[in-house]
Amino acid sequence: MTTEHTAATPLRTRTHTWRQRPEPTPDLLGMSGLDILQAALKGTLPAASMTSTLGFRLTEVAEGRVVFEGDPGDHLLNPMGTVHGGFLATLLDSALGSAVMTRLPAGTTYTTVQLGVHMIRPVLADTPALSCEGTALHVGRTTATAEARVVGTHDGKLYAHGTTTCVVLRP
Repeated sequence: MTTEHTAATPLRTRTHTWRQRPEPTPDLLGMSGLDILQAALKGTLPAASMTSTLGFRLTEVAEGRVVFEGDPGDHLLNPMGTVHGGFLATLLDSALGSAVMTRLPAGTTYTTVQLGVHMIRPVLADTPALSCEGTALHVGRTTATAEARVVGTHDGKLYAHGTTTCVVLRP
């Protein structure tokens, strides 16, 4: 069975824009993770391009702590009619990794090696904005861990929470 697009079910489009990631100049390589994220928050460095793809943004940055806000919508629905869990997982992964990043010195990077996600309640197309706060728990020489929670900005209810283990990549 096929479904035709009619006036009752019109096609929809979504457009997003982003700024290209800058080349790794000596100035950029000399910035700590906290400095890079603070510059992204101020707009002097571009935000990660995937944030515009999925509709979320960095709203707060401090040492060991970050907050992202995300906007669910019908462009993120799975076949069951709820927002795909990948949206929540990506929001969590971004907050978790960025919280770790705020504690890394210049020239040091990280990557996620383990991501644990617990989805507590469904997110619907009309769910208002969600806030995801990530906190670094441990940042050592070779590994780092963090935890994060996704809550409704409108109701304070917990929608998901997660943890990460990252490998720290030193120069």
